[in-house]
Amino acid sequence: MEKSFKKQKDKLSIFKNLRQRNRKNKNTREIPEDLFKKCPHCNEIQTSASYKDNVCPNCGFHLPMNAYERMDLIYDGRYKVLFTTKEAPNPLDFPGYGEKIDELKQKTKLDEAVVCSIGHIGKIKCVVCVMDNRFMMGSMGSVVGEKITKAIEFALKKKLPLIIFTTSGGARMQEGIFSLMQMAKVNGALARFKAANLLYVSYITHPTYGGVSASFAPMGDIVIGEPFAMYGFAGRRVIASTIKQKLPDDFQTTKYNMDAGFIDLIVERSKCKQTLGKILAMHQGVRHG
Repeated sequence: MEKSFKKQKDKLSIFKNLRQRNRKNKNTREIPEDLFKKCPHCNEIQTSASYKDNVCPNCGFHLPMNAYERMDLIYDGRYKVLFTTKEAPNPLDFPGYGEKIDELKQKTKLDEAVVCSIGHIGKIKCVVCVMDNRFMMGSMGSVVGEKITKAIEFALKKKLPLIIFTTSGGARMQEGIFSLMQMAKVNGALARFKAANLLYVSYITHPTYGGVSASFAPMGDIVIGEPFAMYGFAGRRVIASTIKQKLPDDFQTTKYNMDAGFIDLIVERSKCKQTLGKILAMHQGVRHG
């Protein structure tokens, strides 16, 4: 344990010394900030290049991906983004909320915490929604709920399968009841979608909590989880302090949820596209190539 910790400190020390030396020598190119990455699960420091699809090469922990990285990973090729918006509603006139939204739009290049799209996976056309936790931790506000609802209604109209990748910290407190209303609105659209016998795949990524986990995340005909992803309603510390009991070490992980029957499959990111292609093909009744 001590040797491993010393090894990590040595790596950091070498990296810092190189950066300081480069700052003094103006003729030397600056070492980029993201040259190394530290895994939040095993604490091992590796080069960023070794993180294929943002998966730790040491322990296999799946770090979050942004929405466009995810879509590039799963689609056969080109895809079309649906329902972009420039609106920044502030129904409660919450102080500083509009400015925060504008700042995040500039920083993330997103219009909100979800991106909806249409394209082909395994040559089968489908509608995909991908939540992005860089935008206010993927919290569900009125725009997020409206975009997902529109995507569901669009898939229903076109008779296409639907896939939603979830990641969220819960409802957006700055919008109060308007945020909570999105749970019922999305589930209402899903009820109509499922009544038409269309396929909905819910894909749980790290972390998925709050209103999303209490509404559309568990409603999939097939619920898939990524390894190590945390999935629950309230956080671990809140539950432990409420029930006054020690929780299992793997509590709220996708493995724990699968053992409890809440998740059907745990799929590594490298097999995500292949698995979705097989599921879509089976639902369509076609042979998966």
